[in-house]
Amino acid sequence: MPSTSVAALRGTQDRITLSGITATGFHGVFDEERRDGQPFIVDLVLFTDLGPAAATDDLTLTAHYGEVAECVVQAITGEPLNLIEALAGRIADTVLASFSVLSAVEVTVHKPKAPITVEFGDVAVTIHRERA
Repeated sequence: MPSTSVAALRGTQDRITLSGITATGFHGVFDEERRDGQPFIVDLVLFTDLGPAAATDDLTLTAHYGEVAECVVQAITGEPLNLIEALAGRIADTVLASFSVLSAVEVTVHKPKAPITVEFGDVAVTIHRERA
């Protein structure tokens, strides 16, 4: 069986996963949501080629996940939006604009305290965005 060279592996989509980034936001369509706020939890999958960072042990060749998490918190605590779909889009756009090493991002926004009148565990939306 022939061995696979590092050059042949270029372009593979490695992933960095951040789960459970939590902050209070004031998003929602109801007055009480915008007045009182509630927790929003975000999970991210960052798509990039981790080969260069792995080969050199150089942080500048990957997405600094501490800085990514700070971007997410700023998006959650920023200007209120009506929909978590819009919040997910804001997060995806911000992360892709801030970290040029990324080729794509998957964002899941959880709204566990959504004003739903029946018992439920969580409400979440997931979007996937790729760099143009």
